Formats: sequence, structure tokens, C-alpha cells
Amino acid sequence: METVIREKLLELADDEYQKFSASLIPGISNMLGVRIPELRKMAKQIAKEDWRAYLQHAESDYFEEIMLQGMLIEYVKADVDEKLELTSSFIPKIDNWSVCDSFCTGLKFTKNYQDLVWEFLQPYLQSDKEYEIRFGVVMLLNYYVNETYIERVLHILDNIRYDAYYVRMAVAWALSICYVKQPKPTMTYLQQSSVDDFTYNKALQKITESLRVDAETKRLIRSMKRLNS
Repeated sequence: METVIREKLLELADDEYQKFSASLIPGISNMLGVRIPELRKMAKQIAKEDWRAYLQHAESDYFEEIMLQGMLIEYVKADVDEKLELTSSFIPKIDNWSVCDSFCTGLKFTKNYQDLVWEFLQPYLQSDKEYEIRFGVVMLLNYYVNETYIERVLHILDNIRYDAYYVRMAVAWALSICYVKQPKPTMTYLQQSSVDDFTYNKALQKITESLRVDAETKRLIRSMKRLNS
């Protein structure tokens, strides 16, 4: 099956789209240029076939092959324990923000198993690997910014100390989502936050860029910027 899938990917490759997409993901040199909707169609089709055999033998030479495997986990019919096993097996293949964020968006089963997935995420949030941490943070901002988890989410974000651009940007993004969805506890947190200046100021910037924040609040947020950073 993997040979047929690779042939299909090569057939769908678009040079212009490849140039555009590759420019958005620094350090990626294995992209064919297959559009996301096409990958989703393929993932849905594979999910109806012998997807376990495919995942066991799937090739990962191209960006799209990895993206496809991540999407497939979203669509397969499996219980939560197997989904988490598949997730655990996939995470080491994540080496860029695009695959990471797309994969997290697809793990919608998390909504029905919040406590279980929360425990699953903890080792990744304490990892020493850039994209394992980003995976954990993006999962938090997608599924855990609610009344039940907000204090725990803010505590975790405040304690991430990893000097890598895509981790710091993920933490800033997560803090902005926290503010938009849970403004009161997040404002209290921001007034005593111990994240680094870059991450803190990026979080404020992202809050002011949100269409869900009013003009007066944006002025207040801008006034909170840390200077000389």
C-alpha cells in the first residue's frame, strides 16, 4: 500500500505550492507540495482500509508522508488507548511546527477524555526535545483552556524553560488563547508571570491581534509590555 500512496503523492505534487509552503517552514527540504485537502482525502480513504498495516510500514521520507500519517490517526476507528499508542508512536516524527500543529488539531478525541489525555501529555511538557514540548503546549491551547484546567495550564506554561524559538512561540500563542478564553485568571497571571521577556511580549502582541479583544483592553495590554527586552 505504501508504494501506491507514494505514487499518488508524487502525482499530486505541485511545484508552485511546494515553493510557497516550503518558504513558511524553515529547514524543510523534503516537501513535495501536496495541498492539505488532498492529504485529508487520502487519510480518510486509508482509514477505511488496512490502516494498521499502513502505519506499521509507512515511509517517512517526505513531509507529506509524515503529515498523512498524523492525519490518519484522526480518522481511524480505534479506542482511546490505541489512539494514544498511535499518538505516542507518531510524536518522534514531528520535526516542524506545521506537522505538530496540524496533528494536534486532529486529536479531537481529547475532548471526550480530558483527564486521561492530560496525564498522557505531562511527560511531553517536561521533555528536553523542542517538538515534544511544542506538541504538549499546542495540545493545551487546543483542548484545555477552560475553567477546569486554566490554573494548571498557566502554571505549566509559566514553568516551561526551553530556549527554542518554536517552543517560546507556542507558549506565547497559548497564553494569548488563555487570555481570550479565560481573561480574568490570565490577567492575574500576566501581572506576575515569570516567563522570559520575549515570550511575555509576544503573548501580549498576540492578544492585541485577536479580533475577540476590544480596543480598550488592547490599550491596557500594550501598556503592560516589558521594556528593554
